[in-house]
Amino acid sequence: MIPLNKSPYAHAIAQELNLPPEQVAATIALLEAGNTLPFIARYRKEITGGLDEEQIRQISSAVERLRRLDKRRRTILSTIEAQGKLTPALRQRLLAAETMTALEDLYRPYKPKRRTRATVAKEKGLQGLADLILEQALTGQTVAELVAPFLSDDVPTVEEALAGARDIVAETIADHADVRQQLREKPLRWGMIRSERVHTGEENRENENNDPTGVYATYYDFEMPINRLRPHQVLAMNRGEAEKVLRLRVEITDRDWLTVTEEHFPPDYRSPLAKQLTMATEDAARRLLLPAIERSVRRHLTAQAETHAIAVFAANLRALLNQPPLVGHTVLGIDPGYRTGCKVAVADPTGKVLATTTIYPHEPQRRWRQALETLVTLIARYRVTLIAIGNGTASRETERLAAEVIHTLAEEPATETPPRYLIVSEAGASVYSASPLARAELPDLDVSMRGAVSIARRVQDPLAELVKIAPQSIGVGMYQHDVNRQALEATLHSVVESVVNQVGVDVNTASPALLTYVAGIGPRLAERIVAYRDENGPFRNRAALLRVPGIGAKTFEQAAGFLRVRGGDNPLDESAIHPESYPVAEAVLAQAGLSPQTAPAEREPALRRLLESHSMESLAAELGTGVPTLKDIFEQLIRPGRDPRADLPPPILRSDVLTMDDLKPGMRLKGTVRNVVDFGAFVDIGVKRDGLLHRSQIPVGERLQVGDVLKVHILDVDTERNRISLGWAEHSLE
Repeated sequence: MIPLNKSPYAHAIAQELNLPPEQVAATIALLEAGNTLPFIARYRKEITGGLDEEQIRQISSAVERLRRLDKRRRTILSTIEAQGKLTPALRQRLLAAETMTALEDLYRPYKPKRRTRATVAKEKGLQGLADLILEQALTGQTVAELVAPFLSDDVPTVEEALAGARDIVAETIADHADVRQQLREKPLRWGMIRSERVHTGEENRENENNDPTGVYATYYDFEMPINRLRPHQVLAMNRGEAEKVLRLRVEITDRDWLTVTEEHFPPDYRSPLAKQLTMATEDAARRLLLPAIERSVRRHLTAQAETHAIAVFAANLRALLNQPPLVGHTVLGIDPGYRTGCKVAVADPTGKVLATTTIYPHEPQRRWRQALETLVTLIARYRVTLIAIGNGTASRETERLAAEVIHTLAEEPATETPPRYLIVSEAGASVYSASPLARAELPDLDVSMRGAVSIARRVQDPLAELVKIAPQSIGVGMYQHDVNRQALEATLHSVVESVVNQVGVDVNTASPALLTYVAGIGPRLAERIVAYRDENGPFRNRAALLRVPGIGAKTFEQAAGFLRVRGGDNPLDESAIHPESYPVAEAVLAQAGLSPQTAPAEREPALRRLLESHSMESLAAELGTGVPTLKDIFEQLIRPGRDPRADLPPPILRSDVLTMDDLKPGMRLKGTVRNVVDFGAFVDIGVKRDGLLHRSQIPVGERLQVGDVLKVHILDVDTERNRISLGWAEHSLE
């Protein structure tokens, strides 16, 4: 293991994440050496002690956070030292601060400020009087006698002097680090948040018809303890406030702020200046502290809610990208529309475009019969086995057309097996259609037709197609437009990277968009790999990647294990076994009486016999490798390049269409989870509107994800509001 003193952060992060310090230190060292996260998780298990990808990501994030904290700490220390105000006690507190908020609270009294009332009072020479108020001087003098030395042309009266001194005291109290920290904690534990509607004409004329559909009706007169707020409630109220529909406030009781301020600045009623401290304290609270604390609490709540929303989006995206490909289908993709018609594209099992056309079955043209005949002809000519319909405008009307096409074909004697259809999310298809990548891939098609091609290809390999679209445009999130964009993009990029590397990429067929996410490659190298492939033909082995300009030993080390070369010189190149482990894999095969050329189907019995005669530990020691690596090698030798998506239930294929009028309470249906949010899951049951399976209907312990196939029953159908309520029946049906 790498010594702990190699990283100053290992112990702190190990405590935070409840992990062994040795594993954390080793992981940090690997990251600092330029290794990518997928590579570490997959191929350095012996060094990390088998930490998974999420744990490594948490360590990486913690290191970055602590580095930013230390950088800010150094800046603050040097700034206060330059002012000549850095005492040993203050230095110790700054060095001990564990969060950016705590650090900034300590720095606040020394931070250069804009001109304030306290600044003006100090310029008039009233700091000494403020100090007397803060000290609660015990003296036989009257207030007027105490103030007299501070009177001047700028401060001619006792009251003006006291008011200025109170301004200094108020700012001192408001800047006190412990006061701010404790007062910030109070509302988070005991405070209330209140929301009310901004009434017509109260602010601007634009509020005349605010929220006409009642989107925010829940929050027109709403209050809840802050510690019980759910993330989606915070984001909903934030959006309502931004749209000037709602007004929010955090309520902090007088008792809460008085308890905190008097703990640090207690008035001594024996002092003639006790009343002045009391007045200054109330001014500090009302004018400076409470508004700042309210903003801080709101920021804290928003940050928590955004983190949660990003995590929900990430989980949904991961599940969507992991949807199993429907291999071997010739797909007819339809991008539905009314006035401009439905764009139609036929793609063969490799994604190659065979035909395109436009049909006009809906308003205003209403060429239903002609559209039906066109689709029947295309399906027969190209032996289409599946129809994919985008879920946008006119999707359910187009679904009726597809169902009629299938029934028509089923009645024809010449038809062997009529195709079936499914509804496909078209989120982001328009973004892809207008992108440079789409223009390069489909130069002969116009923008609108590229969307139909994308819909068809999404069925054949969701991952390969969806990586061409910015993840935040895929549409499986909750309030994704209200969260920190940079944090969202970084998280979603890491999800796509994770899934791509878990699945693996065929280097001879992958698009630049897919190759971009392979560990160690990135956009520029992806373009170079494709250019080299186009010029020199398919790669015959992984080692040939080293001939691509820009791929050196380090990049090859990071990327090679995630790239597949199918039908090449070395059968091991089709697996997830890293080239650095080929000697071990070949030795395992030799001990089992096999070779790399032995067909995978013939390997399993011999490898099982080898494990019966040798323990994994003894075999690893004999071959000079670690047990985790050897286990992975055995798995890949038995099932080389196995696609982990194959374990998931396939999408539901349909041949008939339902409407909301067909639904009755108690009816049982099979559905697909389309989105998972805080309050439940939206399930596609084959009608125009997804049904809501409320979280109260989901059994305890069940964790749903996008793409899960369920059996549900209808609880209620509200046709006026287009809402379907679902109940739980069964999970993960094949």
